[in-house]
Amino acid sequence: MRFQVLTIGGHAPHPLTGEQAPAADRLTEIVETGVAAEELGFDAYAIGERHAGPFLSSSPTVLLGALAARTSRIRLLTGVTVLAVLDPVRVAEDYATLHQLSRGRLELVIGKGAEAGHFDLFGLDEGLQWDYQAEKYELLRRLWREEDVTWQGKFRPPLTGATTLPRPYGGRPPRVWHGSATSLNSPELAARHGDPLF
Repeated sequence: MRFQVLTIGGHAPHPLTGEQAPAADRLTEIVETGVAAEELGFDAYAIGERHAGPFLSSSPTVLLGALAARTSRIRLLTGVTVLAVLDPVRVAEDYATLHQLSRGRLELVIGKGAEAGHFDLFGLDEGLQWDYQAEKYELLRRLWREEDVTWQGKFRPPLTGATTLPRPYGGRPPRVWHGSATSLNSPELAARHGDPLF
């Protein structure tokens, strides 16, 4: 059995006092909790990605990068990476960089996200969320496994001979889990690729 700590970086006022910590203090607390999780023997620490509501976790790569510098053993996960609203080229680059910095301790949990509002924030049609997810994941997989990728899809400009850098640590892509709570679409996408389900 393995144990993980998950944060989604909540930043709401204290329920009793109404006081709200400065963002810098809350972000430091998120990183320090990950350091403590390693010291206490937890197997993994996950940071969710949120773009709507009272959360400070819109950039989990930055927070996980800080943790990679402060830890040496604990697995670093996302919980989830909202791939449906992101550019898969940027995801490939950012998370391969983090995979290198952590020397292979990174795992991604991808999902379409659970809060209302993030599709509008990125100018995307929420009705196409599952189509975005499937297409963007297909491209991310190729970018991590292949060089000189030529690709064309519906939701971003085509690529010709693209090789993203850095490459994943040790020549192996990070493990990708599919987060699912509300639909069979994520389990079906996971099954199509033989990936684990979260």
